[in-house]
Amino acid sequence: MIIYHDLAEITQPLRRPVITIGNFDGVHLGHQTLFQKVKERARAVDGEGVVLTFDPHPIKLMRPEKQLPLLTTTAQKVRLLSELDLEVLIVHPFTPEFGALPARDFVQEYLVRRLGVQEVVIGHDYRFGRRREGNIALLQALGAEFGFPVHVVDAIQIQGQVVSSTLIRTLLQNGQVYEAQRFLGRPYEVTGVVVPGFGRGARLLGFPTANIALDNGLLLPGAGIYAVWTELQGRVYAGVANIGTCPTFDNEKLSLEVYILDFDADIYGERLAVRFVQRLRDEHRFPDIPALVTQIKRDVAAARLIVGLSNPAPATL
Repeated sequence: MIIYHDLAEITQPLRRPVITIGNFDGVHLGHQTLFQKVKERARAVDGEGVVLTFDPHPIKLMRPEKQLPLLTTTAQKVRLLSELDLEVLIVHPFTPEFGALPARDFVQEYLVRRLGVQEVVIGHDYRFGRRREGNIALLQALGAEFGFPVHVVDAIQIQGQVVSSTLIRTLLQNGQVYEAQRFLGRPYEVTGVVVPGFGRGARLLGFPTANIALDNGLLLPGAGIYAVWTELQGRVYAGVANIGTCPTFDNEKLSLEVYILDFDADIYGERLAVRFVQRLRDEHRFPDIPALVTQIKRDVAAARLIVGLSNPAPATL
């Protein structure tokens, strides 16, 4: 796959590009259905399958008060998209000027003149242009005017629920990481840097934990204890993650800590990926440290059993 980080980087005409456009946060199963259609149409016209996405997510710029938590960083999204056997990925900067483009101008200037679009594939709820004024009917009308067909992919449903980034965010915020995996097509993953914590894991409990400073904007699942896979320096390890405030110690700030099973090394400053396999329990206040240690031992045993039945494929750093 060829990756462009600005449409201005494209200096040679693309070969009969079949293009899909969107934010694709999460690169979930609904998005993947779109990409399959793009590949089918590209093969049919002997063209190139092209994904056009944006950085940052438009809502971050146009509606910052919404504080939308993301399912993927741009780096994660690029990695996931690059594995989908498409020819071209364009990650175009989303600026106020770009966001103010009228819908017609976006089609005429970017899709037609700059990219030479052959066909377009979009989702059932696609909107585009200034103040989201463009809809499917307008895009189809512009396609008829400029000579490219528009293919609309219907919503994908799993067990009666429409696959969407909004649904996945809700599940994750409720701690339902196993359920979210059905719609993502893989375990949910966060990435970040290991930073110093309070040091209680090793000193008081005998379970040293890695405290993770999350990459900016990522959604953190709901508070609780989770069985996870972690990836560090290209190697994958099982683990137990705690999301919460550690009520036994009266912390106030929400944090993500991971006990990496069968691992002992200084990893401060290293990048770590955490893939959530299954929620084990709520976070609780324990009467004393021995009671907490007993529960942690149970959590580790449960995590070993659960991750032993899951897929430890490398995460996305």
